[in-house]
Amino acid sequence: MLAVVNALVQDASGMPSLWELVKSGGPLMWPIGATSVVALAYAVERWLALSHAKLGPERFGRDVVDAVRSSGPNQGLEVCKRQATPLARILSVALDHASAAPQEREKRVEDVATDEVRKLGANLRPLLVVYVVAPLLGLLGTVWGLIEAFATIAMKQGLGKPELLASGVYQALVTTAAGLTVAIPTVIAYYYLKGRVDSFARRTESLYIELDRNLSMPAVLHANP
Repeated sequence: MLAVVNALVQDASGMPSLWELVKSGGPLMWPIGATSVVALAYAVERWLALSHAKLGPERFGRDVVDAVRSSGPNQGLEVCKRQATPLARILSVALDHASAAPQEREKRVEDVATDEVRKLGANLRPLLVVYVVAPLLGLLGTVWGLIEAFATIAMKQGLGKPELLASGVYQALVTTAAGLTVAIPTVIAYYYLKGRVDSFARRTESLYIELDRNLSMPAVLHANP
């Protein structure tokens, strides 16, 4: 099976297969590989958790605002109880404090919204750690490979024999490439997922402003469900 995989990934120019490259990178390829697994796991988990359905869809927010406008805060709360999403929890706080002063209501909502956004972004931090650590592991492999190469020349009196450098330099370049291969998609995934969190925060702020405008109307505030 391994021979089949190697044959598939080896191109016509005689370049080594993917598995051969991994083996040639030395022991540091193991921790670099582990960082790639960590990055993939957290990226998939956050991608699922930050979907519109899990955060609170735009249509749901509009339904809450429409319910408050037509039937008052109590009806808006009934709509919020239908979902257990960050958006529903934030809007519920605003409706729970519908009769409070606007400044107090805004402070309560801001506290809850800040906590919700913090939770959404918490599992993004491991992606940043991988983004920093993976290239450093590759750099360490580079330095270690060069040390081995020059140590071989020194011990075997190989000055003027570049073939003795080949193994060490090969390992050095492979680990550098491996570290960058992990880091580049990881940082792309981080900023993409962070963009989802930022988009949710902006969307929630816009909905709250509209909701607050309706709650400030006496006719809406005293409406019965």
